[in-house]
Amino acid sequence: MTALALIIGLIAIAASLSLIMSLAWAVEQRTGNSGWIDTVWTFGLGGTGVASALLSLPGETFIAPRQWLVAAMTFAWALRLGAHIARRSASRADDPRYAKLRNQWGDRASWQMWILLQKQAVVTVPMALSVWLAAHNPVPGLRAQDLAGLLIVVIAIAGETLADSQLRAFTRNQENRGAVCDVGLWRWSRHPNYFFEWLAWLAYPVIAVELSGSYPAGWLALAAPACMYWLLVYVSGIPPLEEHMMETRGQAFRDYQARTNVFFPGPAR
Repeated sequence: MTALALIIGLIAIAASLSLIMSLAWAVEQRTGNSGWIDTVWTFGLGGTGVASALLSLPGETFIAPRQWLVAAMTFAWALRLGAHIARRSASRADDPRYAKLRNQWGDRASWQMWILLQKQAVVTVPMALSVWLAAHNPVPGLRAQDLAGLLIVVIAIAGETLADSQLRAFTRNQENRGAVCDVGLWRWSRHPNYFFEWLAWLAYPVIAVELSGSYPAGWLALAAPACMYWLLVYVSGIPPLEEHMMETRGQAFRDYQARTNVFFPGPAR
């Protein structure tokens, strides 16, 4: 991959994500339900990833097996997560994280929300870029690394699906009203769904990196799991969610924090 191709790809990815998050803003403004933002983000990122994986670069005469593999991985991730978030958004009036921000912004909420979503588009670029770089690794044929990447995505999707299912079953049980979910995977991590979401993005640098040194651009794919970890652990994932849980669950959640790892699964403390 030439430097020019990389720059053009970056610009195209950034422009696509900016348009997608503008669409998410329009949906949020129209419906008043900020939960749809993450739905549009997921399907939009998935669509961008699939398109970038399958579109040919100069010199590529056919769609290689690796391109199909990466496109299928990205499609499966987006379909599973997007459907889950859409189902959740349809069942509630708003997302408490975004709702709190709107209340803080007051009369400037509409404009501030658009700016926030454009910032999200920028920090999403490394994820879409990692998909593109993985798909266009020029090494011929499929390697053990490619199959390892596929296995990581399968484990991640299965783990996140199980975590979401366990949480949904717990909250639907009337006996658990007001309680904190600490069953199944939730005994091992306070956010197992976030952990598996992060794990999925490790698959792309596994595929993109070429240890022989013949594809130096592939190392840039490491930005995806690094960026996702930062977002989930320090920015838009765990901090606002745990703040909300402390407001709504109080001491029960503080006790849960004291005995359960925050992100990486492990034995209870």
